Amino acid sequence: TDHEEIELVAGRGIVNDRFFDYEEDYKGQITFFDYAVYEAVKAEFDLPELDVSAFRRNAVVSGIDLKALIGQTFKIGELEFEGTQEAKPCYWMDEACAPGVEKFLRGQGGLRCRILKGGTLSRSA
Repeated sequence: TDHEEIELVAGRGIVNDRFFDYEEDYKGQITFFDYAVYEAVKAEFDLPELDVSAFRRNAVVSGIDLKALIGQTFKIGELEFEGTQEAKPCYWMDEACAPGVEKFLRGQGGLRCRILKGGTLSRSA
């Protein structure tokens, strides 16, 4: 679902998300996805109407090297995150988008993170 802002709680996740309080020390309290990868999928598979929600990632960002943040602590505004691992694509990508998207996304499926310092994440962050 598209939101202007979301509320993040350190160690717990995104308020009202299906993975909020999922398990202690969960590695995927929030998942970031690169807007350029979204655009590349639309172009590569001729899917001009594909909605970014098909990728099931929490926050779409631009101009950030997500792979470089694996194992790193980083901030967006006052919020603080720990990049834990790549959000590896699964078979669902072929069903939600088009056959071959899962393979195309390998190595660029997004970044799973722990929330170290919570607050409000907004589009303007």
